[in-house]
Amino acid sequence: MQGLNLVQKIILFAPPVLLAVTLHEVAHGAVARYFGDRTAEMLGRLTINPLKHIDPIGTIAVPVGMLVLGLPFIFGWARPVPVATRNLRKPRRHMVYVAAAGPAANLLMALGWAVLIKIVLILGLADTAAFSAVLMMASFGITINVFLAVLNMLPIPPLDGGRVASGLLPPRLSTTMDQIEPYGLLIILGLMFAGVLWPIMMPLIDGTTGLIQALTGL
Repeated sequence: MQGLNLVQKIILFAPPVLLAVTLHEVAHGAVARYFGDRTAEMLGRLTINPLKHIDPIGTIAVPVGMLVLGLPFIFGWARPVPVATRNLRKPRRHMVYVAAAGPAANLLMALGWAVLIKIVLILGLADTAAFSAVLMMASFGITINVFLAVLNMLPIPPLDGGRVASGLLPPRLSTTMDQIEPYGLLIILGLMFAGVLWPIMMPLIDGTTGLIQALTGL
């Protein structure tokens, strides 16, 4: 990111961020539809058009603010796709798949960006100016998608991992976990400011990134 002005950063990093948060939400809605809930489809949210998913704060203000501040990492989020759990054929079991679909989509996108890097390197195009920018964009695509996958799979409601855990736990423990949801954001912020969140996430991020690199031969 060094040596790039703000406009260049936005041009390079906006596509991976928009794809990451948009397809994450579409994946939730698509899997929900497969298991019987057509809420997202009826609201027109099963589309890759980012305008249908943009959250003014999470998709625009937060990522741009991070770029302006020169922070070493960037993340964002989109408007959550609505899921009516009662419409799922087996609500507790199927909600596990619906919740896991978003992070799974991010991992597939990270793998796709890695494949793109591999193709550019194989074709010997890395030294050209245009493809140098593509490599930078793809590298960030891996980073943002792995970050979102790992963050969202933390077992803290309302993150996807919290919903997965709730669906896998016995009913009594599941109810207890669901009661934590109103305080989930505060818990995450508390872990972050206490300096605990990054030590938890970084080994998972590094391990996932290393696996993707190994799978693609990078």
